[in-house]
Amino acid sequence: MQTTDPPHIGTRLRLPCGAVLVNRLCKSAMTEGVADPWQRATARHATLYRRWRDGGIGLSITGNVMIDREVLERPGNVAIDATDPRTTDADARARLARWASAGTGGGAHLWMQLSHAGRQSPRYVTTRTVGPSAVGLELLGNYARPRALTDAEIRAFIGRFGTAAAIARDCGFTGVQVHAAHGYLLSAFLSPVTNRRDDAWGGAVGSRARFLVEAVRASRRAVGADFPVAVKLNSDDFRKGGFSHADCLEVVRLLNAESIDLLEISGGTYEQPRLLGYEGVADSAEPVRASTRVREAYFIEYADAIRPVAAMPLLLTGGFRSLAAMDAALADGACDAVGLGRPLVTEPDLPTRLLSGTAALALPFDRQLRLAERGWRSPGSRFLPLRVANVLGAQGWYYRNIARLADGLQPDLRARLSRAIGWYLIDELASAVRRRRARKRQAPP
Repeated sequence: MQTTDPPHIGTRLRLPCGAVLVNRLCKSAMTEGVADPWQRATARHATLYRRWRDGGIGLSITGNVMIDREVLERPGNVAIDATDPRTTDADARARLARWASAGTGGGAHLWMQLSHAGRQSPRYVTTRTVGPSAVGLELLGNYARPRALTDAEIRAFIGRFGTAAAIARDCGFTGVQVHAAHGYLLSAFLSPVTNRRDDAWGGAVGSRARFLVEAVRASRRAVGADFPVAVKLNSDDFRKGGFSHADCLEVVRLLNAESIDLLEISGGTYEQPRLLGYEGVADSAEPVRASTRVREAYFIEYADAIRPVAAMPLLLTGGFRSLAAMDAALADGACDAVGLGRPLVTEPDLPTRLLSGTAALALPFDRQLRLAERGWRSPGSRFLPLRVANVLGAQGWYYRNIARLADGLQPDLRARLSRAIGWYLIDELASAVRRRRARKRQAPP
């Protein structure tokens, strides 16, 4: 499958398990928020991922599919919770199968991202968040202080990762990704800021990585050797005293022994959202390097350092906009595949046009969105509520357009950020209310 020429976005990629990606373009995970009140997949998932499949993407990775239906990243998440039959019964699986069928075909892959929100579950979802230690989230009080998990609970969650992976394969998904980035539960265990345990799950980086390693092993046992198992990992948390780049390199060395098929490199947490290209709200370990901004990809310098250490293929996500930068990253060996997120919301068919040569650059951001993003680096951005409002506005803008794609509509590139914030907040709260009402019923319809 491989050629002797430098790889480019149209080159096939054979993974260690034997699966083949038809091109090097990947839709990285973006939260969809279109599950029903029982955390089951809906027809909107199928519509959304069919559009991305038909747009020419080689691999799509779903948004967070939670292994715990009580602690969600947002109320519209899909969940596969081994303790709740409503998320694993025949109807729930049939819904997952329709989603998987829509996102695959013509060689396209659809991998399920498996996750637990940990302490990053908002109060309107739950006030009973969990984490490695009782360390709260520094973000305007919208997140409850977590309770430290017990050893037995950690082991039970490891089993849930395996159960969810097996269901994903049974339902037609072509791979799974274990989410250990962005401050969610596995990521929180990796960071000394949030993991202050003195037992076998804390302390040195090898012990802090134990939860991740065991979750990967459980997933691999559940799906077998011929099914892709991937990991999403922070290159750095960008927090003082947090999960550092040196820690990342140690974890990559540990993962080399775990039959990983693709390692996605990202970075940051809710408090340091470098995954979105922004500076954060908590103490930062270092500024974003100017050369990284010039080269588009936020984490490419970190990938350059990870490449010599990693035995598995690398997927680099964050900031890519031009075909030239994508092909250069592949040709330079910084990564083996390129992850795209926001450009696929505004242009679902961008991969087809990049691969055919009819496009060389993703559509520029809407003018209002660009102005909001600049606000992060303006003098006014030192005011925390303004920074949070900018993030919410950008999130709302994209969430609204993901919802439009899921409804079979075209993205609204003229949507105002002020309205996007309102839409996002109203939609989130309404979804949370529907979820609470559904929990009072004995069974879904």
